[in-house]
Amino acid sequence: MANNASTQSGPLAGPGWISREFAREALALAQLLWRSPARGALIAIWAALIAVVGATAYGQIELNAWNQPFYDALARRDTNGFTHQLGVFAVIAGALLVLNVAQTWLNQISRFELRKRLTRDLFAQWLVPKRAFLLAGAGDIGVNPDQRIHEDARHLCELTTDLGVGLLQAALLLASFIGVLWGLSAGVTLHIWGESLVIPGYMVWSALFYAGAASLASWLVGRPLVGLNAERYARESDMRFALVHVNEHSEGVSIYRGEAEEEEKLKLTFDRLLVVLRDLVRATTNLTWVTAGYGWFTIVAPIIVAAPAFFSGDLTLGGLLMSAGAFTQVQQSLRWFVDNAGAIADWRATLHRVCAFRLALLEVDKIGEATSRIEFAGSANERLILDELSVSLPAGSIRLNESHVELARGARILIVGAARSGKTCLFRAIAGVWPWGSGRIELPSPAGVMFMPKRPFIPDGDLRHILAYPGPPDIFLDEQLLAALARLGLGYLAPDLHRSARWDQELAHEEQLGLAFARLLLHKPECVVVDEAIEALSPERRDLLFDALANELPSTSLLAIGGPHAEAQRYNRVLRLVFDPQGPRLARLGETTEAA
Repeated sequence: MANNASTQSGPLAGPGWISREFAREALALAQLLWRSPARGALIAIWAALIAVVGATAYGQIELNAWNQPFYDALARRDTNGFTHQLGVFAVIAGALLVLNVAQTWLNQISRFELRKRLTRDLFAQWLVPKRAFLLAGAGDIGVNPDQRIHEDARHLCELTTDLGVGLLQAALLLASFIGVLWGLSAGVTLHIWGESLVIPGYMVWSALFYAGAASLASWLVGRPLVGLNAERYARESDMRFALVHVNEHSEGVSIYRGEAEEEEKLKLTFDRLLVVLRDLVRATTNLTWVTAGYGWFTIVAPIIVAAPAFFSGDLTLGGLLMSAGAFTQVQQSLRWFVDNAGAIADWRATLHRVCAFRLALLEVDKIGEATSRIEFAGSANERLILDELSVSLPAGSIRLNESHVELARGARILIVGAARSGKTCLFRAIAGVWPWGSGRIELPSPAGVMFMPKRPFIPDGDLRHILAYPGPPDIFLDEQLLAALARLGLGYLAPDLHRSARWDQELAHEEQLGLAFARLLLHKPECVVVDEAIEALSPERRDLLFDALANELPSTSLLAIGGPHAEAQRYNRVLRLVFDPQGPRLARLGETTEAA
């Protein structure tokens, strides 16, 4: 493919988490969700989450206020007051328990809805006609799209929900407790060198300074995790693909005694992953020094801050614990960034991978935008017509030795080309997935034409589904399916007609081609275009195919593309493929036609 991906999957080039690229990706994700046809469900879930988190914050305020009368009752040895406060605690704790369960349920539902919408959007964008094919040749961004759609999308939705709910909770708790802590600071008097000093909001400023310093340190230390996580996911994807590749070709590996070589390849792939994992270990350890150290000191920090008022007699024991609780809530809200620095870096990297993939899907349509396009039209007489056709390639262009080709009913035409002369690109151009070039192609209706690539597509399912594809299995009777198999010498597969298996792994390449041609006999199209698949058949099965075409599909026209050794005597007409290295070539993204 001519394009080189404009968006890579490796480490981010930006200097940090907050950048124009990050803002663009976050906005793209928000717009995707907002434009979802079922956005009402998401709005309802998030509104319920806000209500539940807000109610939980109010309950936390009540629980913190409960500390003072409860511990003061203990200090006074007041049994009745102690018993009453236990009842109050039971009510508050019970309400918070219900709210916690509701928040967990809403959190999980939010993950579910986000993933459903994001994954379905990626399905829709990836499977826009021709995009999956174009993306496969678009460079690194087109490697392992399954990883981006499945694992990265899942991880992004989970992190988005968890971090979003956590940030909302921290913001509401901060708004709720900062006023409480400001009021409690009024009782704090600092005694320094014999002088009494009252600082309005002393405990609030202490919490802000304490959490702000830790947040700054976490940002500075944790910043490398963004790029490392993005690189890790790319290398994990490569590792998964390498393992699947070996597993799917295990027979060939064993026959050629290639286990040692494949092991070395896996080791090299794994070593590239280990380099990133080692860097992640070092970066995570450095971040842990900050987050864990902050967490341990937090145990005593609220008491230290409120201690001057307690020792001066301005606060009771209950008041001290209430002040410490309010301080803890405020600084915990402020330290949300500290606690989640690693998760935020992970989310940032995952967001980049998913959004870069989606952006590449949208931009892949621009491949060759500076190159002229072949004109496609429907055929008035249900015939395939090639008129002045020229197909642009990255290294030049190809054309036929005749400017006008029309397939009459029952015609058999062979197009011959040398190895690597662009035969498959010609096939793709006629099929409509390679639109770059000039001239005009007229095709019968979609139901009237079938295309046969040299590597047949064998979908999952039983043989009935494979033979009827792309239609449902029940459009043909079992007798028709069995007759088509027997006609192509595959009658021995009759007992397996209703068995589901990995047929692309179980059947030989020629047998898979036989299934594809049996599918052709069942659908009976007006026209068939074949890319080197006929030459891959054995002489015996090739005889069966042409006999079936002559006797069962006599009016079906055949356009076969083959190599120099194709059997020209089987066709009515032979054309030759001409490569022109000086002809108009396919322009890459950003190139102009002149530059091409």
